[in-house]
Amino acid sequence: MMQFMDIILHLDKHIAEWIVFFGPWLYVILFLIIFAETGLVVTPFLPGDSLLFALGAFTVVDGGLDLWTVLILLAVAGILGDTVNYHIGKYLGPKVFESNSRFFKKEYLHQTQNFYNRWGAFTIVAARFAPIARTFAPFVAGIGSMDYKKFISYNVVGAITWVFTFILAGYFFGNLPVVKRNFHIVIFGVIFVSILPML
Repeated sequence: MMQFMDIILHLDKHIAEWIVFFGPWLYVILFLIIFAETGLVVTPFLPGDSLLFALGAFTVVDGGLDLWTVLILLAVAGILGDTVNYHIGKYLGPKVFESNSRFFKKEYLHQTQNFYNRWGAFTIVAARFAPIARTFAPFVAGIGSMDYKKFISYNVVGAITWVFTFILAGYFFGNLPVVKRNFHIVIFGVIFVSILPML
């Protein structure tokens, strides 16, 4: 756990090492991280906002990452991740609520469906900016049988907005001297600000 936290808080050092070690394969690894963080209910602990910000900073560095490749690749990863997560929820949801147990009552399913009928579009976009909620929102949208056409359109908007916001923030601000000197504090700040919408 401590090693994981060290990686998150010192992404600037680790990404520099990864660029050298993995070369072009780093793009594949980054795609898989963002896909898993948004697409698999069991991986909400993976870095999202902080990783995107740090990657943006490394698109300015000579021998670093290509800005447009990172933007497009990770937006696609986010879209596909949410899409897979939605379908998992849609497949598992009816099966889980069939038993009508204490925790999985059918009335909860109906409440979820009503919520996503009313607030689903906003939830899918806004959840992108809230860690953990980002992982569960598409899953619950699938459980609630949110209209797929509506889901996919807001999924695309949310993923592009999220990826472009954090990567471009890293691109424009990540290499300012004050940010470079205090990168771990900035990353901690990004994590804190990301949690605020959820609170």
